Amino acid sequence: MKQVTQGRNPGIDALRGLSILLVVLHHIGLRIPFKKTMLADVLPMPVLRALNYNGYEAVFVFFVISGFLIAGNALHRWGSFRHIDARAFYARRFARIVPCLLALLVVLSVLHLLGVDDYVIHRDGQSLPGALLAALGLHLNWYEGVTGYLPGNWDVLWSLSIEEVFYLGFPLLCLLIRRDAVLIPLLMLLAVSLPWTRAALEANEIWQEKAYLPGMSAIAIGVIGAWLMPRLRLPRHGVLVLLVVGWAGLVCTFVAGGWIWQYIHNGYMLLLTLSALALLIAFAEQARRGDRKPLPGFGWLRSWGRLSYEIYLTHMFVVFAAVRAYRAFGGDERLGFLWYVPALPLCWLLGVAVERWLSLPAERWLRARLLPARTESSLASEPG
Repeated sequence: MKQVTQGRNPGIDALRGLSILLVVLHHIGLRIPFKKTMLADVLPMPVLRALNYNGYEAVFVFFVISGFLIAGNALHRWGSFRHIDARAFYARRFARIVPCLLALLVVLSVLHLLGVDDYVIHRDGQSLPGALLAALGLHLNWYEGVTGYLPGNWDVLWSLSIEEVFYLGFPLLCLLIRRDAVLIPLLMLLAVSLPWTRAALEANEIWQEKAYLPGMSAIAIGVIGAWLMPRLRLPRHGVLVLLVVGWAGLVCTFVAGGWIWQYIHNGYMLLLTLSALALLIAFAEQARRGDRKPLPGFGWLRSWGRLSYEIYLTHMFVVFAAVRAYRAFGGDERLGFLWYVPALPLCWLLGVAVERWLSLPAERWLRARLLPARTESSLASEPG
């Protein structure tokens, strides 16, 4: 059966773009909130809160997308999970993730050693060697849970720790179990555990946000969706239903998350991730039908999605610079929204530069050396 999650998909790129945009808006909004600006005079407060305070939820949408794309590409390449080539799988993840990560850690280390404000690690129990070990050892989320938040540019790496630990174990689990009849129920159990694993960690707010199991639950939801795709044949009205349900679920959790929390508590995160999955399945089904026509006027958002990894790792440099400029020019809260205007395109431009001069060349170079030529394909055909 034809697998369709490989290649660029305009809908998925737009969803990734929305997610990274919400992350950036969140990190600016923690320092220059919309609710204190003139926008509060003309826009409803729930809308302003939705724009500024959904960065964490957006990361969980990223987790679902990641599971969907990476598992879908694996199924396309090897036909089934039990035939995954672990060496090739790890080589691709290494080539994609490590060059930008290492470059970021070098820059952050230099800024820390130079004593640059916003980049110095200063909490009790934290140190530069400890942060480096946590980032490279994929337990920075745990490190923060024990010692407290790191500076912003370090802090974003918590999600990478969760994601890459999942992908370290996933191929081994597939090769060990070798039966979808066992693997998929295990992934389903992990997926539906999301509300309970979050609730069990309420005593430590940081660890509740950044623990492994809730994030892995979201990734598992994406993997299950990728496994389902070759087995689904949705009618056109079925695709429409998924689009309506998916967007409605996302809007509800983004705009009315606090209200939903009163009734289903941590279940709102499961609603969020399942809504994201509904959209991914709908987008993939549209692609299978040959309907990949992008929605006009949203090319900029799809571009953000294609650069999501680069923007995610580097946007805090722009955020800190914009906030310092805002304060240097008087810090007028009413006009604070104006500082978003240069900050957002600068985040995108930095992402473009990193992709063009670092991540894409490094990924190509590493793939050429880590993968046999007969197994390698165009980078453009494999997002994620």
